[in-house]
Amino acid sequence: MILLASLIFICGYIIITLEHRWKVNKSVTATALAAILWGAVALSGADHVLMEEEIFHLSAETFSLVVFLLSAMTLVEILVHYRFFDLLRVKLFSLGLQDTAQLILISGLTFFLSSIIDNLTTTIVMVQIARRFFKGKNLLVAAGTIVVAANAGGAFSPVGDVTTIMLWLAGKFTAAEIILWGFLPSLAVYLVSMFFFVRQIEGDSVDEKPVTHEEIKLSKSEKLIIITAFASFGLPPLAHLVGLPPFMGLMLGVGIVGLIVGWFANTATKRESHLSMDIEKLLGKVDITSLLFFIGILFAVGALGFLGILDTISGFVFGDNPADSRLIFGSILLGAVSAILDNIPLTAAAIDIVQTNDFRLWVLLAICVGTGGSMLVIGSAAGVVAMGMVKELSFKQYFKIAAFPAAVGYVAGICVWYLQYLFF
Repeated sequence: MILLASLIFICGYIIITLEHRWKVNKSVTATALAAILWGAVALSGADHVLMEEEIFHLSAETFSLVVFLLSAMTLVEILVHYRFFDLLRVKLFSLGLQDTAQLILISGLTFFLSSIIDNLTTTIVMVQIARRFFKGKNLLVAAGTIVVAANAGGAFSPVGDVTTIMLWLAGKFTAAEIILWGFLPSLAVYLVSMFFFVRQIEGDSVDEKPVTHEEIKLSKSEKLIIITAFASFGLPPLAHLVGLPPFMGLMLGVGIVGLIVGWFANTATKRESHLSMDIEKLLGKVDITSLLFFIGILFAVGALGFLGILDTISGFVFGDNPADSRLIFGSILLGAVSAILDNIPLTAAAIDIVQTNDFRLWVLLAICVGTGGSMLVIGSAAGVVAMGMVKELSFKQYFKIAAFPAAVGYVAGICVWYLQYLFF
């Protein structure tokens, strides 16, 4: 059954990568792959009680991530509707920046912002901004850069990535340790990969002329809605601090923004205004296909985890009672594997298998699994979301544009960590 499940997953993975050639939607493939794998598990004679418990646990984890995504996408659509990105485009347009300078500015903001909120939300916001400034191949380069920068920025923050949250809550390092020991390696990942991304920019995209200041002048009520929507992205860390899952913070933010929109819509004057837009119409613009793809991938990988395939991989990588050198090599290899398999179950397996109290090694693991997934577009949640938002960003296009910069940056980050490990 392990061999059969592995073959099924590989076949499904190939179909996903060839989506644009075969005209098969990746969301359909991912959901079908998940159902086939779990169906094979059920027919193999597995304990149905254990299987139901695992599916229930997996459903809870998937639900929290999907609700987080759905809430974040809703807030982004609200910002789009109330012309925040148009205002930002006007400000940046007034600076007279070319695409290269715009790429450096946007990716730098992505790197630091992802450590404050999280890499997933940051990717959603920054890709939406990038779509206002880049066209054609330059947009694909910008999307790839944002994915790498968001994953790198989230890797050195205790709340920047799901895997760092898992390791932090498991007591593998403190918040100060992951920031102090993870910042320079993560910065190296970003800067080195940025060097190669910048070289791919082709001239300067012809930006649409921004609307005049009078046409986008906002009322006080519209400004309040924008500020509240943006402030909502800071609620997940607060929810985490009080013991609630991060998605609760974003749910609260969506609710507050919705109430403000409704209140102003009922009390505002009858002049033509963006306040007349209903929240239901905003929700209708959310990309559901990317959410289905995300669900399918998580359940498919969950089936591999139930069969013990992920544990086998982690055991093979780290071995029994490994020395520090084996742990270092294993973390690097696990990060590379996370470009293909979801890093969340891989990290969960590593927490149970790896036996070390050296927080520096756990920081390396966080950096590797957090940034290694950037090498393939489906290797991280940020990549999956970017692929859903930028329709032209296929698996093949991302591989051509981002695989090499992400891989070189990945190696650079490991080298910086190793220098810290040797001399400090």
